[in-house]
Amino acid sequence: MSSTDGTLVRVLGRWDVLTVAFGAMIGFGWIVLTGGFLDDAGTLGAALAFVVGGIIVAIVGLTYAELVSAMPEAGGEHNYVLRAFGARAAFLTSWVLVLGYVAVIAFEAVALPQSLLFLIPELETGRLWSVAGHDVYAVWAGVGILGAVVMTALNYVGVRAAAMFQTIAVLFLIAVGVTLLTGSFIGGETANMQPLFSSGLVGMVGVLVAVPFLFVGFDVIPQSAAEIKLPYRQIGKLVVISVLLATVWYVLIMLTVGSAIPANQLAASDLAAADGMAALWNSQTMGDILVFGGLAGILTSWNGFLIGASRLVYAMANSGMLPQWFAKVHPRYRTPGNAILFIGALSVLAPLFGRQTLVWLVNAGGFSIVIAYAMVASTFLVLRRREPDMERPFRVGPAKTVGGLAVVLSLGLLLLFLPGMPSGLALPEWAILGLWGLLGLWFLVRVPKVTAGPDAENRLLVATGRE
Repeated sequence: MSSTDGTLVRVLGRWDVLTVAFGAMIGFGWIVLTGGFLDDAGTLGAALAFVVGGIIVAIVGLTYAELVSAMPEAGGEHNYVLRAFGARAAFLTSWVLVLGYVAVIAFEAVALPQSLLFLIPELETGRLWSVAGHDVYAVWAGVGILGAVVMTALNYVGVRAAAMFQTIAVLFLIAVGVTLLTGSFIGGETANMQPLFSSGLVGMVGVLVAVPFLFVGFDVIPQSAAEIKLPYRQIGKLVVISVLLATVWYVLIMLTVGSAIPANQLAASDLAAADGMAALWNSQTMGDILVFGGLAGILTSWNGFLIGASRLVYAMANSGMLPQWFAKVHPRYRTPGNAILFIGALSVLAPLFGRQTLVWLVNAGGFSIVIAYAMVASTFLVLRRREPDMERPFRVGPAKTVGGLAVVLSLGLLLLFLPGMPSGLALPEWAILGLWGLLGLWFLVRVPKVTAGPDAENRLLVATGRE
């Protein structure tokens, strides 16, 4: 794999890694979804839901932290599950995770023009067609397509360039967050935070179901591990730190925006956080500045997931699970260029399908991501039992407790998506999962039945003719 064959180069430092992961987790959802969260769960209820969600993801993140320090190779989950459960399980885990990553990238391609509508209403010009009851406009779609081309090109020319862009965008995002927090102290009112809790446990569950989508991104670190120039123990630590930073961010957003204007007004807003910022500072300009912060969040998430998704597809191809074309590394830029171009092409198409279709895709992607969480947590437990002497620079303890909790909590999140739950997936979302699964079966039958073990990767390469 890439950690030993010299195809990818280790150029990412500590700050690069942290900004890539944190930026991937802080997308645009915190602007458009905050009003609904506050209305559903109340100010403290929403904040507490994110604390609980952050703890759940941090526990899962601990299992990732140990595994990435032990196997710092491109592809992350792909390598861990291959070693613990064999080739078929590794393919299935990686395949559903690709759907989750692509869903986030597609969402950002739609979120970009949608957020700019707050500043430029004229974007809804030149109606093309309607998808699921939502009109698609030429200018609106063109903005998303242009964004997709730019982000794809940025990633194509090198991971270092992508990381530098991420640093600049994250610093701006942090500056906007500090401004929002300051505004809460200056213009916020505790009366606006009422009700502190709304709809009880049901309201909090409604917020929790968004956690897989809003927090996904810390696992971009394992995906890009072959390009990180740090001691392996530090890579593991950064996984956990990134989750904690994202938790602090989301909790502060709930509390600061909740103090701005009453929850019922926020719930009626298209961009609740922006309206909250404008109210806190009594200035529409400040609301516009927050929208630019949201734009930065879109780009950081988009950038992070392009890095993660392309490395995962590259790793699958390098193991013989996908066509070798995806494993090609650009001779100059040292990036998995073909994988980046393929994923970029999907993001170019995304705005043409409108908003509602992308909502379905995101929900289906969230379900896929939680499946990967559960598989990695199970892998953590299996490898601790089967290979107790494996070198683990970042070692989690007590392993059985952490691993067991990670499995149970992941499965608990998975239950929230099932039929009969308040936030269960709708028929179109199950259809997306079904179609993706059928496409995966076409590749799965070609994956050799390589069993688990420390040498599973080498045996898979031999079986697929890659060695």
